[in-house]
Amino acid sequence: MKLYLILLLPFVLFAQKPQLLLLQVYKDQNITNWVMSEKLDGIRAYWDGKQLISRGGKHIYAPKFFIKDFPPFELDGELWSKRDDFENISSIVRDKVPSEKWKEITYNIFEVPHAKEGLLKRLEKVKPYESDILHVIVQREVNSKDELFRFLSVVESKGGEGVVVRDPNVAYIDKRTSKALKLKSFKDAECRVVSFNHGKGKLANMMGSLTCRLDNNATFKIGSGFTNKERMDPPKVGDIVTFKYQEFTKYKKPRFPVFLRVRYKGSDL
Repeated sequence: MKLYLILLLPFVLFAQKPQLLLLQVYKDQNITNWVMSEKLDGIRAYWDGKQLISRGGKHIYAPKFFIKDFPPFELDGELWSKRDDFENISSIVRDKVPSEKWKEITYNIFEVPHAKEGLLKRLEKVKPYESDILHVIVQREVNSKDELFRFLSVVESKGGEGVVVRDPNVAYIDKRTSKALKLKSFKDAECRVVSFNHGKGKLANMMGSLTCRLDNNATFKIGSGFTNKERMDPPKVGDIVTFKYQEFTKYKKPRFPVFLRVRYKGSDL
């Protein structure tokens, strides 16, 4: 029994989710003298000094050429190629046998977990390791709400997802925090698919809607935003999907949810 536990332990450690910084939503907070950056729509990845791990705690099979010059300390960032390319990024990064397509991917750093001092000093640690693959995301000082929204407008006009705004003076935080906020022109969230519902009328023989569950255990249906191709081959039970909505009801359910994409497949990241 002791031998069995010893053999099992490395797998248990490997499967642990990293404790990382998580964003709250911008709601007109005072962000004077904070910093802002584009929110990249890729796959988040944590570098523990030896390997890349997904936010969910699973190994990312990056090729050796990709990680060979990474620093020996922790990093947190986004595996990304270009704007409006999430499906391609996801297919490359999820592949358990890394392909040549990894040459399209870069690792874009927005945090150095557990490093000392403020955000900008933490990111300075990464500068000597920058390359064609490893980038530090540029942080711009923001002095007013108008400046923040102008930047958001520029990012979205180029096909970007949104903006992240952060207090650069706080120490590293490994949980959801009001010191790091996301801003988009629409609200979005993630939910887990628990079932799908058959369509009727012109949607007969296709998926009509998904039943999803939020982290607060509220369930609701998403019936719009799907292409016919997605209705013929809908997300699977267990997948995490991203949707946009107007607001939450008093019952903590989203009003007018619209499907955007599959964020994580249940068996993957």
